[in-house]
Amino acid sequence: MALQPGDPAPEFSLPDSNGQLVSLSDFRGKRVVLYFYPRDNTPGCTKEACGFRDAYPEYQAQEIVVLGVSTDDAKSHTKFEQKFNLTFPLLTDADAQVATAYESYGLKKFMGKEYMGISRNTFVIGPDGKIEKIYLKVKPESHASDILSHLAEQES
Repeated sequence: MALQPGDPAPEFSLPDSNGQLVSLSDFRGKRVVLYFYPRDNTPGCTKEACGFRDAYPEYQAQEIVVLGVSTDDAKSHTKFEQKFNLTFPLLTDADAQVATAYESYGLKKFMGKEYMGISRNTFVIGPDGKIEKIYLKVKPESHASDILSHLAEQES
């Protein structure tokens, strides 16, 4: 059964790079952009994270929370955040349970090899805790601005 816009977003609590638990319920009443990405410090993931960093003032102005999720550990997240001056939390989903709940973890292929990993998917979750929009297999370079454009279209 696939997640669809209008469905309740699966609840979660994951540690950030400082070990603090971050829960979806912490942000009830705010819009949340929850993006799943494969790995810290890889070309596509870096472009995507830097896109969110660069657009972050616009997200903040609209009181939109941005959360990045991968299976990388806190040490990796800390290095990634510091290296690229990321201003939003990166969460550690070590066992991929949250990514699985959001249908963003599964079999992948790269250079003829199959492995289990996170897919580059994003979920916009409304203030009511329901999924508003799902982005699958996004383009890392323009993704953060694409979301803002889509939200602006909805508002007008």
